[in-house]
Amino acid sequence: MRQSTLFSGILYIVFGLFFTFFAIQNLQQTGEWGFFTYLLILLATFDIGGGLRMVFFHFKLKSIQKNKK
Repeated sequence: MRQSTLFSGILYIVFGLFFTFFAIQNLQQTGEWGFFTYLLILLATFDIGGGLRMVFFHFKLKSIQKNKK
């Protein structure tokens, strides 16, 4: 069974939120912006951006399929 782009997009957004949470926790523990904090923020940015793109693509694809019928 194939995953829908909506499910994948929401999953990516959730992972991005987890990475953001872990970056904030790391910043609070260490008190400085280290390499690991920047890495987590970079991963969160890519995940949230990709997730939003997938969600928007899902609704765009649905509207195109609806207009064809």
